[in-house]
Amino acid sequence: MQTLETLIEGKTWSAGSDYKSLNPANLDDVVATVRLAGPDAMKAAAESGRRAQREWAAVPAPVRGQFVAALGRLVAANAETLAQLVTREIGKPIAEARGEVQEIVDTCDFFLGEGRRLYGQTVPSEMPDKQLFTFRVPVGVATIITAGNFPVAVPSWYLVPALLCGNAVVWKPAEYAAASARAFAELIWRAGLPEGVLNLVFADGQATFDGLSQSLEAGLVDKVGFTGSSAVGAKIGELCGRHLQSPCLELGGKNPMVVTADAELDLAVEGALFSGFGTAGQRCTSLGTVIVHEDVHDEFVSRFDAAVQAARVGTPDQDDVLFGPLLDAKFAESYESFLGWIGSHHRVLGSTGTGRITAGNPRSGFAGDPASGLFYHPVILDGVRPDDRVFLEETFGPLVGVTTYRTLDEAISLANKPGYGLSSSVYTTDPATAFRFRQGIGAGMVSVNNSTSGAEAHLPFGGNGKSGNGSRQSGIWVLDQFTRWQSMNWDFSGKLQKAQMDVATVSPDLEFRL
Repeated sequence: MQTLETLIEGKTWSAGSDYKSLNPANLDDVVATVRLAGPDAMKAAAESGRRAQREWAAVPAPVRGQFVAALGRLVAANAETLAQLVTREIGKPIAEARGEVQEIVDTCDFFLGEGRRLYGQTVPSEMPDKQLFTFRVPVGVATIITAGNFPVAVPSWYLVPALLCGNAVVWKPAEYAAASARAFAELIWRAGLPEGVLNLVFADGQATFDGLSQSLEAGLVDKVGFTGSSAVGAKIGELCGRHLQSPCLELGGKNPMVVTADAELDLAVEGALFSGFGTAGQRCTSLGTVIVHEDVHDEFVSRFDAAVQAARVGTPDQDDVLFGPLLDAKFAESYESFLGWIGSHHRVLGSTGTGRITAGNPRSGFAGDPASGLFYHPVILDGVRPDDRVFLEETFGPLVGVTTYRTLDEAISLANKPGYGLSSSVYTTDPATAFRFRQGIGAGMVSVNNSTSGAEAHLPFGGNGKSGNGSRQSGIWVLDQFTRWQSMNWDFSGKLQKAQMDVATVSPDLEFRL
């Protein structure tokens, strides 16, 4: 067990209450004691970032790219240790944890080259002896607040491009993933980052919000990034709006999967199994509802039920486990409330019980001792209706709804109805169906014959509606979150030339006819 404290310029910050980060697969295992700071720590971290940022921005961008390259090598060298820590602290199966760490490496591999490609443009002027230019400049200080279901990969989507672009960062990770966050921060600092450019703050939700509010009021924060629930994201968006800020919001999802009559059903079942129950359904991109054509509904549900029944659930240190425990007690509590939405018109499938897995409520084939952690039965809920809460709202946990449709237009309408817009999927062998689905769906990400989960490091990631404000992470698109365009005009004519007025014109003969 270790004690973790807020670090600003490498120095610990006095804190108030302690939080115990527990291993959700073994609740007797205290991974870390986290000393939670108050709002003043958020403001102090931003002040530190403000002092350090200008000097960091003056470092040539290709050299900042060398920092990103070094970070990628450090993460690769420490990959197994970091993955094991992620599994221990949040209960993610070790195979997924290794993939998450690899995603940091992939992100670094992509962005190390962007240090040489932070391109502006030379633009032709409408007047002689004048040149026009555009430049990307860093926004300044970014406050990044992240969830713990992807405790190192998702933060890398923010931190790597933000630092590459010459910004300073205040990072506030989730308390229940504090040890993983601290480990990742250590690697970042040791990759060559000057003091104060990245400060790490541990705080609860209210202190974070209050500290962010104070920092914005003092003009210390130029960009806010947030990954978390739609409800909290709306509050952060409102706060930023009062200060004329446009935050980068990556929020929840109720991600649909449409299975057409011509779909390859075994492939669709494989996709639904992974996207619905990987990470115990605790991803923003987790499958919410399968919308199945009525002609293949019964066959799909039968195969899906068999696959979920056969899937291995248990302690996450085993390679063959589909999912382990829920992330934290607060998520277990909320998931149990979602199970209360099951109605008499639903058919419950997928396991030998519902709710928490115990000796009295066993899961067939469970790997390990269910009494040790926060393990829950997977649930397939057939017969979901469009007015059900379980259809309309995100259910963060191992629960997937199933409903039916007749026409593609109906399927698209059902897919859009909850108002989220993060990820979506369609299984079909007809290219026309795939393109029509893409055209009609409101999600920021569309998969064809693939699951709703599985982002690649060089493709834009983000959603619309309740899932976000249209901002995007990953790839070149995230550069627009952490840089601002600056234009410059340079007139060397020796006189004042006024745009739109002192402009040469041509004199066409528009009356001419052949």
